[in-house]
Amino acid sequence: MMTHSLEASCSNPISRRGFLGTAATAAVTGLAARLGAGNTPAGRRMNVLFVAVDDLRTELGCYGVQGIHAPNIDRLAARGTVFDRAYCQQAVCSPSRTSLLTGCRPDTTKVYDLVTHFRQHLPDVVALPQHFKNHGYFTRSVGKIYHGGLDDKLSWSEPAPRAGRPMYALKENQALVARKTAAAAGKKFATPSARYNALAGPPYECADVPDNAYSDGAIADAALEMLREAKDQSFFLAVGFLKPHLPFVAPKKYWDLYRRDEIPMAPNPFAPKDACKFTLADWGELRAYEGMPRTGPLTEEQARTLKHGYYACVSYMDAQLGRVLDELDRLGLRERTIIVFWGDHGWKLGEHGAWCKHSNVENDTRAPLLCSAPGQKAGGRHAPGLVEFVDIYPSLCDLAGLPLPAHLEGSSFAPLLDAPEKPWKKAAFSQYPRGNVMGYSMRTDRYRFTRWLDRNGAEVAHELYDHQDDPQENANVAERPENKAVVGALTQQMQAGWQAVRAGLAE
Repeated sequence: MMTHSLEASCSNPISRRGFLGTAATAAVTGLAARLGAGNTPAGRRMNVLFVAVDDLRTELGCYGVQGIHAPNIDRLAARGTVFDRAYCQQAVCSPSRTSLLTGCRPDTTKVYDLVTHFRQHLPDVVALPQHFKNHGYFTRSVGKIYHGGLDDKLSWSEPAPRAGRPMYALKENQALVARKTAAAAGKKFATPSARYNALAGPPYECADVPDNAYSDGAIADAALEMLREAKDQSFFLAVGFLKPHLPFVAPKKYWDLYRRDEIPMAPNPFAPKDACKFTLADWGELRAYEGMPRTGPLTEEQARTLKHGYYACVSYMDAQLGRVLDELDRLGLRERTIIVFWGDHGWKLGEHGAWCKHSNVENDTRAPLLCSAPGQKAGGRHAPGLVEFVDIYPSLCDLAGLPLPAHLEGSSFAPLLDAPEKPWKKAAFSQYPRGNVMGYSMRTDRYRFTRWLDRNGAEVAHELYDHQDDPQENANVAERPENKAVVGALTQQMQAGWQAVRAGLAE
């Protein structure tokens, strides 16, 4: 797999340990000091409720989108900070989650796929929950935190409780998967994804069943028990909801929240003008499901049904989040618990004529991020500055009063919980591999700039999207003569890398 690194081309190298000390000092705010060890109402350290959601985009009420029934996400937003422009480091599950949980970017973790464990290349790295465990916290998870099958035993005080359910509730869909499973018996698959795709059933299901007939309801059940068991100690509890990841399966009552003919379709169902051949993937993840076309576009009816299913899954997941928040309140834990809520990456619902993630476009790299901390001065506000998921690790350390490990490659956004309008990062960085090339993407206040580099670091293509004039990224304007100077300046900024951005933030 790719080993490109913009770090190697940094024009102003900085001592990592020396710089990190400066950044950590700069990031500790009055809020972080108030929430440090011994300063909670009960004289204990702050707890952490760490909520991960799979494939969630920013199509939510708290992000200004009407018609989405997600009242519990909205009530969390009303108490905390909504990060308007938060970006993952690679728009696919395992690389994104690995980056967030280790505090390292993909070129450091060397995790670019769904099968590589980060300890293969970073055997001694201290992961986020492991760091809390090492400082006396009880740490436990339920649901999907690390990517399935790639959990990290060193992160947890106790193993996760079992909370799985069959993928489908309807007997005919269960039977279909059973037939596929029997047909696949004894076959060898090149990757776990290939095996999963061979067994995929329909891409959606609407069944009149209770919430815990599907996995997210069972995950919420287990999360309530974890909270009750951990309530008398300092805890880091991670709850990973599976929906709205495919297949879009949710109880009927959540489908009934929406009128299908009123759900808006993507406003730009076409590839960006002058996009390069690496820009988009062929959304094979969705095509693997029963009844989906193996090539070509979806029909309008298929697209509308899928988006209906996605919305239903968001509302279903939101209801489970509400149960967890209610229990936190019932146990009297809210006033000493930091809550961070994040989707691991975005998702396309027909934008650019595509579906799923697996690219560097805005729809895929931007994802929801909310943080609520007791005592923050600016609850219920939006932070418009650029932040990255690699920033979550140092932020939670600051808010809980823990030291920052020297290996971290992000910056604490703790100051934004008190002053959300504060000027912040000048760029956020993401990347995505395409065969023998790696696409490095940089989001600035105005632009998205992407360079595609081969194994030798030579540029084979580049893209420029001007969000001031084109917020949907419908036209690559990198080759327009009037943008030559902009491309040159952004190339230099990208080559300086995230280190230069963080150095400027700490000044």
